[in-house]
Amino acid sequence: MPNPKRKFSKSRRDKRRTHYKAEAPGLTTCKTTGAVHLPHRAYTVDGNLYYNGKLLVEKTAVA
Repeated sequence: MPNPKRKFSKSRRDKRRTHYKAEAPGLTTCKTTGAVHLPHRAYTVDGNLYYNGKLLVEKTAVA
């Protein structure tokens, strides 16, 4: 198993890690409901399940 011959400095280690940063997720707004959601995913509005602006599962009344 290869091991480093010398210790990597903290600055060199941190320079390598500059590209590993958290990014904000790309959100979209539904044209029919106006809800903000992740693209290509189903989302709920008032208990109803929507995908691509269309109602998939309607909320059932609990008796």
